[in-house]
Amino acid sequence: MKFRTEINLEKSLNPIEHDKKILTIGSCFAQNIGEYFEHFRFNVMCNPFGVLYNPISIYNSFDLSLQKRKFTQEDLIHSSSEWHSFFHHSDFSHHDSKVCLDKINNEIVSTLDFLSKIDIVIITYGTASVYKHIEKDIIVSNCHKIPSNEFEHFRLSIDATQKAIEQTIDLIKSINKNIRIIFTVSPVRHWKDGAIENQLSKSTLLMSVSEIVQKYENCEYFPSYEIVMDDLRDYRFYADDLLHPNRLATDYIWSKFSKALFSDDCLALMGEVDKIVKAREHKVRNVESDKHQIFIKAQIQKIQTLREKHPYLQLSEDESYFEEQLL
Repeated sequence: MKFRTEINLEKSLNPIEHDKKILTIGSCFAQNIGEYFEHFRFNVMCNPFGVLYNPISIYNSFDLSLQKRKFTQEDLIHSSSEWHSFFHHSDFSHHDSKVCLDKINNEIVSTLDFLSKIDIVIITYGTASVYKHIEKDIIVSNCHKIPSNEFEHFRLSIDATQKAIEQTIDLIKSINKNIRIIFTVSPVRHWKDGAIENQLSKSTLLMSVSEIVQKYENCEYFPSYEIVMDDLRDYRFYADDLLHPNRLATDYIWSKFSKALFSDDCLALMGEVDKIVKAREHKVRNVESDKHQIFIKAQIQKIQTLREKHPYLQLSEDESYFEEQLL
């Protein structure tokens, strides 16, 4: 007897290895996935422009980085006592315009440097619904709580959505034609647009991505949206807002993702890394005790052994953390 429609995924014929450099970009679901990669000490850059939702904003992020765009104060807007960029999340906003610009321009430089080395890009689209600033005539990544009458709000057509995705792929492939691109559609519902509009928006994204992955090499789709909507179709898998998947759900999606897309060797190595991460998170009452000092030395030895075999593991901060506790 079955009580749910579980989505079973085939093992990838081109599995991800731990030595790959990975960029995740897009909605808060991309942020979640990026944090799992960080936990297992992959070399990952997660949402360098902050959380982004629509295909045009994601395209703009790649375009600005590859143009080596240098932002000036004329590119910013001032609202609610802070300076903001319409191309960036509010994490970049600041009451001092120089601080805001430094954060933006430094991140563009870092992103461009990382883009030149990446192997895999994971793009998560959240919505096809966009806000266009009327005066500046641009589709924004974030409205920064500016009055709604300054924007035109509409849903991208399938043609416009596909065009933005194709332009994004072309930009990425201009860096390296062999870069692997994994698309996914966020299961987070954009309820402020209403139930019907949310479904139309998600359908626009799903149809567009489906067409694109059949057309381009090294492009594929991971069904995070379908896993939540069909496999985990119960509100116990949602946060209190009933819109965002909770930790139980994201853990389940990550399990599906990793089992399908990672090699067996990669999964085994993740298990070893997880032990070190959990050891770091372990709380002790007396860091000066002999028992804890033995524990610390054992962790440092494990890290050094792993790094000798796998020098690409991002374990430097962990090693420093344990070394600081040595007496």
